[in-house]
Amino acid sequence: MKPTSIVTLTINPSLDKSTHFPLLVSEQKIRCEKPRYDAGGGGINVSKAISKLGGKSTCVFTSGGSPGELLEELINKEGIESIVIKTKNWTRENFIAFENSTKSQYRFGFPGNEILEDEAVKILEVISNLHAEYLVISGSLNEGLPTDFYQKIAKTAKASNIKVIVDTSGEPLQKILETGVYLIKPNIGELAKLIGVERLTLPEVEKAAQTLIEKGSAEIVVVSLGAEGAILVSKDITEFVAAPKAEKKSTVGAGDSMVGGMVWALSQNKTLKEVIQMGVCCGTAATMNEGTQLFKVEDVMRLFEEMKG
Repeated sequence: MKPTSIVTLTINPSLDKSTHFPLLVSEQKIRCEKPRYDAGGGGINVSKAISKLGGKSTCVFTSGGSPGELLEELINKEGIESIVIKTKNWTRENFIAFENSTKSQYRFGFPGNEILEDEAVKILEVISNLHAEYLVISGSLNEGLPTDFYQKIAKTAKASNIKVIVDTSGEPLQKILETGVYLIKPNIGELAKLIGVERLTLPEVEKAAQTLIEKGSAEIVVVSLGAEGAILVSKDITEFVAAPKAEKKSTVGAGDSMVGGMVWALSQNKTLKEVIQMGVCCGTAATMNEGTQLFKVEDVMRLFEEMKG
């Protein structure tokens, strides 16, 4: 493939369907408004966020059946360059419903279908042919894939001197850290598990992140603190950024928006302080919108200017 600065990988994408309804009542037919369809999944959302900020990326994702076809169409409409890996099994769908009377949001996520052996081989082949500065590995793994599959991808990418950025959890994250990557984005609970403790307090986060850096697990650890903001820790610096105050309407895509903002900032040679600031602003701006539409760039830039000021 031709050289690109940023590549995102989504092995388990989703076709996200969102709607509004008046009131949730059991045993009754719930009449919903016309649904909205969005291309979803970790890496896809990261690419969408980068595109909103005026950047470019190549989005690598799997696609199967009619949901996959609509997924491809939606990504093409966004003007995002993509590499599609066709699968025999269908792409999963997710459903998000907003109750107008209570302003409650209900999120229904479905598991990804099995990735077959030859399809897994194709994914690794695509990664081995990349020419990029950053590879963002984001989201969960499908059935049929071993927990060290992301680790294999990271090793393949690092052999080509690509900086690997990871946003996943559980055993796949534990495995990939054995190889060592450029940046990870755990939340505080995930960070505790990574260093083998039950829980962490806020003052303990920096030391815990430094433990991973000293082990060679990651060069940069960004710890998401939800409504509190985030902390970026590297070998040389620690930066805490409080989340700006905003009216929260939905948390869908907030974490992916944060990653997208940080990767875009890295690609623009911003300082690490600006990287974490942009990430927090993108994540916060995403919570200001309903459904699965990520953030409005004008909200991001307003929050960023307020934060710098």
